[in-house]
Amino acid sequence: MATGRETEEWPLKRLLSDVVGSGPKSAEDMTREQATEAFERILRDDPDSTTLGAFWLANRWKKNTPTELAAYRDVMARESVTSVAPDCDPVDCGANYDGKGRTALLGVAAGLVAASAGTPVVVHSGGRVPSGNGVAYKHVLDELGVETDLAPAASAAMTDEVGFGFYYQPHFNPGVHDLLDRREQMGVRTFLNTVETLANPADADVHLGSFYHLSFAKKLTDTVAASETADFSRVLLFQGLEGYDDVRPGSTTVAEWDGATLADFTIETEAYGMAVENADLEVPDVAADSARITEEVLAGERTDDFADAVALNAALRLYAAEDVDDIEAGLDVARDAIETGAAADALVDLRAFEA
Repeated sequence: MATGRETEEWPLKRLLSDVVGSGPKSAEDMTREQATEAFERILRDDPDSTTLGAFWLANRWKKNTPTELAAYRDVMARESVTSVAPDCDPVDCGANYDGKGRTALLGVAAGLVAASAGTPVVVHSGGRVPSGNGVAYKHVLDELGVETDLAPAASAAMTDEVGFGFYYQPHFNPGVHDLLDRREQMGVRTFLNTVETLANPADADVHLGSFYHLSFAKKLTDTVAASETADFSRVLLFQGLEGYDDVRPGSTTVAEWDGATLADFTIETEAYGMAVENADLEVPDVAADSARITEEVLAGERTDDFADAVALNAALRLYAAEDVDDIEAGLDVARDAIETGAAADALVDLRAFEA
């Protein structure tokens, strides 16, 4: 192991019997040291499949604390993640890796709009990640003809050249990627679905993500605060459509963390031009239709619900980077980037990138 730390005290079977495995009401939380050792063992393929599955399920029952999640994140950063920072300072978009299954994935279009307006954006995903096994960033980029099978250094170069970069999990986070088969057999989400979104392969200073409930946003920012390796100084989270980093239509909560304090406010998306329902953003073929919508919105060929949603999501990225003072200003900048053709040019550059 890279740390050289002795790990003979808390095998997963003992953690199950003595700490986390007695049930959702009587289970105890792990210490940082126990959670650290547990994930070190998992990454070195120590536990058998039955024990690992039971451990994951016990963690799901009892719900992980920020201390536990921070320990998992720190082990992942030390032993699995290869971070390569671009020269620019991008916003890290850490969408749920298990993807979307019903609605268009708008983060590629929104990221390119933000990039063309001067706010670099990095996205990262795997392929079909359990438990959703849905459409993620990679699949939309593949449909657009963008190179995605990139080593981290190439991803950093893409970010600098285009302002939009894609990092591919098998190459920058191979230890977690190697657990996909076991995760598939679980049939439910595990704590990996949370910590992999915080991998930050570009060493960004700002993280943008999503949540279902505000309590989970607090857990995420408390995790970042408790982590020894997550160096975000600012986190922006919002209620995402299908749990992804596309803002949910309607009355939506946005949470901001400045490194010390978590504040939240509510936006009515209709007031920002996104006067739609969830169903209005549904598409029959999420990967192909998302790619087509991306092309059409960036080319200025659409002025419909999807164009409004892309503009608002781009505005949130600009606001996360603090490149605009508020969301209204971000909308003006985003729509100008589309109208001038700058966003379409960014897509041309992204397609032309070669590692």
